[in-house]
Amino acid sequence: MRHLLLTVSLALGLAATTAPAQEVASELVSLESGVDARGWESVGRLDIRNKGFCTATLIEDDLILTAAHCVYDGSGGLIDADRLTFHAGLRAGRAEATRGVTRLIAHPAYRHEGGVTEPNRVAMDIAVLRLDRPIRRPRIQPFPIAARPDFGDEVFVVSYGRSRSEAASLQDLCSVKGRQEGIIVMTCAVEPGSSGSPVFITQDGERRIASVVSAMANLDGEPVSLGTSLQEPLQELLAHFARSGTVAPAGEVRIMSIGERNGTGAKFIRR
Repeated sequence: MRHLLLTVSLALGLAATTAPAQEVASELVSLESGVDARGWESVGRLDIRNKGFCTATLIEDDLILTAAHCVYDGSGGLIDADRLTFHAGLRAGRAEATRGVTRLIAHPAYRHEGGVTEPNRVAMDIAVLRLDRPIRRPRIQPFPIAARPDFGDEVFVVSYGRSRSEAASLQDLCSVKGRQEGIIVMTCAVEPGSSGSPVFITQDGERRIASVVSAMANLDGEPVSLGTSLQEPLQELLAHFARSGTVAPAGEVRIMSIGERNGTGAKFIRR
């Protein structure tokens, strides 16, 4: 853990800048009402039988995105797909849609063994899961993927957590504190269950996923969250998935290229 803190601090030092002192992350807002939850129905709770839960997000009508460590068991192997259930838009004990999982794959460069201080443990901590049936409902729309966020960018997170498992919560203002080796350091609040949560950025008036919550750390005594620089790792993962014959080509998932504009949203050190 000490090495992780030193690494994070070093990354910020290399950026030769710091976040403005007046910058404060917003509080979490529970999305308990239908009005509050509108537009976030594609974020759901991913239940893992005999393990707990993570957060996941629809990126295609039959694909969800989460953290890779969520789909590993205690022995270091991938868990069986039939242990996973996705509850899209879960609130007050009811989901907008519930689906099982038929296939899952973690990024091929992800290393589950070893500590979170290993760069690939966080930078490649993503997995794609295929649902047993597509979700095709007007208000449950897959989110597109954004280019990686830059230092100082405002981002927001929708997540479930250990103390807020029955409804997602929105933190609509946090920021990117730094980047290093594919790892995004953010001021967003996370807790167990937040693993796999989508980190959103707004581009051209559209919510796009810019990162996935992987871990938490402390930076100068303040809690921070860590996530992957999503765009390129996800492209690699989808291509790997396509080559294995388990998912459609990556072109079917809306991935925004760096600079593209068009009009068209923890695991902790120990769980």
